[in-house]
Amino acid sequence: MRAILTFVLILIPGLLTPGMAPAFEPVRDGGEFRQLVLGHALTRLGIRLEVQADGQITGRGMGRPVSGEWQWRDGYFCRTLYWGETDLGADCQAVLRDGDELRFVTERGAGIHADFRLR
Repeated sequence: MRAILTFVLILIPGLLTPGMAPAFEPVRDGGEFRQLVLGHALTRLGIRLEVQADGQITGRGMGRPVSGEWQWRDGYFCRTLYWGETDLGADCQAVLRDGDELRFVTERGAGIHADFRLR
């Protein structure tokens, strides 16, 4: 349980002070999203993921394998995800971009967000 909590907390962003918020712009087109992520890794502390052209998600998070499937649907990144044996469920997420950073916002943009660097 502690490992799950640690993994989830890493996905929750740090607090930003006023005036320091990045200028994220929405990614609304699936073609633009593919161009950004295919051939690159999405990274953040303890997490490295790859979004594959064949609809697969692969990588590692906090020492455990991460796997899943994805598709672009109605302007959202929709995915299923497993962290080791733990099913993190399905979710459609809004995607925003600021340079080489992508922000994924759960629940079609209404939930929490996680920022990843493109490498």
